[in-house]
Amino acid sequence: MAWVHGQEALVLRKGGSRWLACAVAGACLLLLGPSAPDEGAPFTRALPVDAVTDVVPNRVMTWNLCNPCDASNIDRAAEIATYAPQVVGMQEACARDVEKIRDYLEVFYGLRYHVAYGSVLQNWSRCGGAPWNPGGFGQAILSAAPMTDRVEVEYPEGGSEDRGYMAVTTTVGGQSVRVFNTHLAQRRQEEFRDGQTRVLAKAVARHDRAIVLGDFNAVPDAPELGRLWALATDTDPACRPAPDAGCAPTTEWQSKFDYVFLRGLAPLRHRVQRSEYSDHYLLHTDVDPTRRMDEPGT
Repeated sequence: MAWVHGQEALVLRKGGSRWLACAVAGACLLLLGPSAPDEGAPFTRALPVDAVTDVVPNRVMTWNLCNPCDASNIDRAAEIATYAPQVVGMQEACARDVEKIRDYLEVFYGLRYHVAYGSVLQNWSRCGGAPWNPGGFGQAILSAAPMTDRVEVEYPEGGSEDRGYMAVTTTVGGQSVRVFNTHLAQRRQEEFRDGQTRVLAKAVARHDRAIVLGDFNAVPDAPELGRLWALATDTDPACRPAPDAGCAPTTEWQSKFDYVFLRGLAPLRHRVQRSEYSDHYLLHTDVDPTRRMDEPGT
């Protein structure tokens, strides 16, 4: 299965030409309106009065965008801009949608991100494009800091749909951190998720400081998540792999499927925020990468 390799070319351009490209894109939007699937969407959306005004350097977010869903990338960008995390891990992401989201974040909200793709499918029905050149579908990471050492791994068995993880090294809270982003097999496919977490946990274990983001399609006490719990803690200190742990739900069906696992970092605060643009909620957390969970004060 072919993967989408390399960061999208626009990211690699230097500051001046990058801004010029975004300015031209903004002008085109104002003159012509957004292209599909954003047709009919407003040109921009005002942020809440309590929205942050710049990237929060120690904040990370995970969000399953929902695909197929009738959502505007302009609205998705506004949701992200409200919290302006340093790193955003997205699942069920089409490469073309992520490109638009990244550009809207810069043009309309002044937030500049690098992007890395981890597509596991070339899928015309989900992501459009020409039949002979369908859009990439899978994971993606936006990071305010450059990303290096990117890897993409497709799980040996994906279940009903190919699944995988991607990983990059970037900066969170002024420290170098390995960031993983994954989407595990669907809800009733425990046997496939068990093999997938085996692969993922082996990769995470190589790093003393790591953040593991994603949609795991499993509740906290699911046996297949045991390998991750052995390596890391959830960003919610009260959330444990127990039926009565009281972990906040992250989906419309009131299950916790989305996680920010921390290895070698301490959580400071977190928030689960409902969104009308996806069946998954936004989960973001502020971390202290200079402290571990088991240190005093954490």
